[in-house]
This record gives sequence, structure tokens and C-alpha cells, in this order.
Amino acid sequence: MTPDERVWPRPVPLVGDATAASERAADPTGWALGTEARAGLYEAIGVRRDVRRFRPDPLPDEVLQRVLGAAHAAPSVGHSQPWRFLVVRDPEIRDRAAVLTDRERLRQAAGLDADAARRLLDLQLEGVREAPLGIVVCCDRRTPAAGVLGRATFPDADLWSCAAAIQNLWLAARAEGLGLGWVTLFQPEDLAELFGLPDGVVTLGWLCLGWPDERPPAPGLERAGWSRRLALRDVVLADRWPDDAGAPPVPPSRLRAPDQPAVVGARDEADRLLAVPGSLGVLDRAVDRAIALGRGAATGGVLVLAAADHPVASHEVSPYDPTITGDLLRAAVAGTSLGATAARTVGLGLRIVDAGVAGEPVPGVTALRPWGLRGDLVNTPGMTVADTRRLVEAGRGLGREVGTTGIVALGEIGVANTTVAAALACALLGANPDEVTGLGSGADAAMLDRKRDAVSAALGRARRSHPALDDDPLTALAELGGPELAVLAGVASGAAQARAVVVVDGFAVSLAALVAVQLEPAVQACLIAGQRSRERGHVLVLEHLGCEPLLDLRMRAGEGVGASLATGLLLDGLALRRGTARVDF
Repeated sequence: MTPDERVWPRPVPLVGDATAASERAADPTGWALGTEARAGLYEAIGVRRDVRRFRPDPLPDEVLQRVLGAAHAAPSVGHSQPWRFLVVRDPEIRDRAAVLTDRERLRQAAGLDADAARRLLDLQLEGVREAPLGIVVCCDRRTPAAGVLGRATFPDADLWSCAAAIQNLWLAARAEGLGLGWVTLFQPEDLAELFGLPDGVVTLGWLCLGWPDERPPAPGLERAGWSRRLALRDVVLADRWPDDAGAPPVPPSRLRAPDQPAVVGARDEADRLLAVPGSLGVLDRAVDRAIALGRGAATGGVLVLAAADHPVASHEVSPYDPTITGDLLRAAVAGTSLGATAARTVGLGLRIVDAGVAGEPVPGVTALRPWGLRGDLVNTPGMTVADTRRLVEAGRGLGREVGTTGIVALGEIGVANTTVAAALACALLGANPDEVTGLGSGADAAMLDRKRDAVSAALGRARRSHPALDDDPLTALAELGGPELAVLAGVASGAAQARAVVVVDGFAVSLAALVAVQLEPAVQACLIAGQRSRERGHVLVLEHLGCEPLLDLRMRAGEGVGASLATGLLLDGLALRRGTARVDF
């Protein structure tokens, strides 16, 4: 053999791919995983589920590191690794996030037809409160697309990379026996604000991670009859998009058809009933909430009824003389008003608060009245900031006191307070007067126009004085609210501190509850919406509270009537839960 004919050994790199083209040609399948590893991978893909129910048991840190490591091993455009994983353990942040998801769920339901909305509201769509951990996947997009290989042509490829990281995390979690749920029931800007994200960093939603409290054999929405998986042949195309006659079906629009141990424990107990899970619908959810708060044995409670006059009545925004407020207050003390009768009928005690009613003091009431000047909203603030803070704090004390009864229903008395409520709603929700100003009790079209004008003028005056009004609930309450709403906001907060169930009544009371939630988001976990009233803005307020009402009777009563009737229903639901037979596992 001549030197020219000699075959030299192939240089084999010490790093990187050591295989030769001849090896790869001889065995094209040689890079495949072993049989067991392949089977495990396909099994994990096949049994991956979107989990919504979680056990409260903590997640070991080494397990968390493994699944995050899997996410970090995802492919990324130009090896840019744009993902950032915010691990959320703070219960206050979780409370705030849960309010956002509840709010968005009701918003989406409002855009559907009645049947689809009911089906949506029957679904548990997230586990933000239940999961031990939240992971918010962020995409850092601050590098210009042209500066990342592959993004100049597909600028959103960084988002796709983060989605691939989520899929890796999801499959690793499933292999570890963990449940993961991907929650996108957020307005992106709300979630970004919650975490203080800088401009150019966006979220891909919230991942709920923990040990699952369900082991679903099929996707949840498929089992719920919401949708079904398309056949593979319907989504695989050959070479080019077919003409319309043979095109695959258009994906259906899902928008058309839409303290952890305690929460899980309540559901555990419900699971032992000799009954179909969720058989009482919305009432079952309210009962679960009461039990999670430790109030499963409740057989009664108290209605807190707060009354106040409103100077805005001078603008002819109510068909009733302002003296009616005092008459109703005295009738309530006598036990003969509609609200007092409703409370007594369902077994509730009654606590009446005079928050600013003209006339001589009425014996038998708790006096929590403003000390300073009160205005008509249109020309001057409703209350001083000092009075507002004092009344909220006094209400908190009252709420802690009555909260020991287990269930606290909230009601109000006040001629013209739907005008006050509409003005406050505009500030707290960023709404316009047309969206939230309704007829109230007995107004006609001309009076409705005067109400809108008063609300618009009041809102304009308040915003000129306080440009950041929409972000300051206490100042908004002082400028545009009433003293009874300040007291009730405090009662809601104090009762929540006492772990009581708080049942709210109509439009005005719901706004007091919204102030409480904006000040302390954890209050929302204690709220139950008693009813949806006929007031135009009430649906919007309930949506922002993330609360689905127990009753929808088109009531205009006020006085805590709807809250009392709903509390009676809740007490019945608790009795049903206690008295129903249990199954043996």
C-alpha cells in the first residue's frame, strides 16, 4: 500500500458530536431514545392535563428546581432564553391575583349567550387560591427583534420560546406527579401591574403548580362537554392550504361558548356527600366558601344596616323626600321595616348604624356619624378625608365584633344613594356615567337625565381636584361616596378579619365591598354576592368583585333585603351540607 492509499483514522472531537456521517447513514434511527424512555415520553404527553384543583401540601424545593430546570432547557429563538420565572408564594399577591381571575371570569360570561354563560360559570377555570405555588412566566422582549437571530423575520418567536418553556415545565411536572394549570383569566396589563413589570416585559399568564386534587382521565373542558379533540386527520394538511371546500374546520371560539388547606378541606368534605358534585350550583360554591372560612356550623348571623342622608338629593335625583331615610331608620329599629322583617324571617340579628341621618338621635342604634362638613358631590366633596378614614376604621371595629356570629349581611338605607353609588362606581371602575347610572327606585326619564348630569359634574369636579382619583379608593370614597358606604366598607374588612362570611346586598353595598377589596384584596375571599339588582351598574361592580350572585330577582328594595334572603339560602345550603348522607370511601 502506497502512502497515498493509506486510510487514516477519523479525528474525533473531544467535545460536541462524535459521530461520523457513515455511522449516521448506517443507522438513521440511532439517535432515538430507548424503548422505555420513548414510551415514558409519549405517556407523559398523553396524560398531561390542565389541573385546577390542588392539595395544600407543600412542594419540595428539589422538585421545583427540577421542573424549572426542564423549563429552562426549552428551545429558544437565537438561543435568546427570553423567559423569566416569577415564583409566587406571597398570599397577599395570590389574593390580588384571585380577585383578577374571578373578575375576568364574570366578564367573559357576560359576553356569552345565557346557556353558554351558565356552563362557563359552572366550570372551575383556575386554582390560584388553592395551588401552593404560582409561577408567572414572563417574556423579556426588551432586546430589539433585529438583534436576535431569527426574530427579525418572526418578531414573536420569543413568545413562542416562552410557550415552549411552559410545555417543558408542564410535562416535567406531570412526570413528577404534579398538577399544573395555565391560567389566562387576566387582563395582561393588570397582571403586569401586580408584579411591577417594566415596559417591554410581558406575561404569558399564571401557572398554578402543586400536588393535584384531581386525576382527570381526559381534558376538563372535554369532560364538561365544552369541546372535543379534533381528529388528527382534520388538522394535518398536505403541501398547501386546501380550497374552501376541503378546508379544515375553523377552530371554535371559546369566547362565544367561553388559605389553601381550608379551601381544599371544604371540597374534600363535599366530595363525601351522597350527591352529585356541584349539584347545588352557585349555592355549592357559596357553601364551600363558608366552610373554608370555618363557618360550616353557622345557623344564623347578623344584618348590619347603615343609614345616611345625602345632600345630592337637592339636585332632584330621587322621587322620594330625604326625610324617608329617617322614617325607614326608625321603622328598622321598631323591627317593622322591610329589611328588618327580612332579617328576622331568615333568623338574622339586626345591628343598625346611624351614619348621618338628620333629626334627633334614634335610641337603639349605633351612631357612627361624620364630624365634618358634608357636600352635595356636584360642588363639594361628600365627606372630609378625615371623616372617611375614621368611619372606615369604626366600621372595621364593628365588623370584627359582629363577625363572631359567622355570617354578616350588609344593607343600606339612604334616599339618593344610587346617585352616590353611580358617581363612586365611575371613579373606582373607570366607567362613564352612562354605563352605571340607573333609574333607582321610581325615577322617570327626566330624573334619570338629572342623575347622569349630577354624576358627570361630580366626577369632573373630583378628578380636577385629584387627578389620580381612580387609583385612590379612600379619596374616591371621600369625594364621591357617603358615610354609610364608608362604614360598610369598614364592616366588610373587619368581618373578613374575623373570618366571617360577608353577604353583600345591592349596588351601593357592593361598592362599599369593592372599596374594602381595593384596600385589602383578601377581603374578596370572604364575600358572597347576595343578589344582582336592577341597577344598571351593579353587574359591572359584581364583575370587578369577581362575585357571582346567589339571587337575580330584579330587586330595588335596598335595606339589606336581598342580602338577608340570600343569607337564608346560604344557611339552608349549610344545613343541607351538614344533613346529607356521606359515602364510605
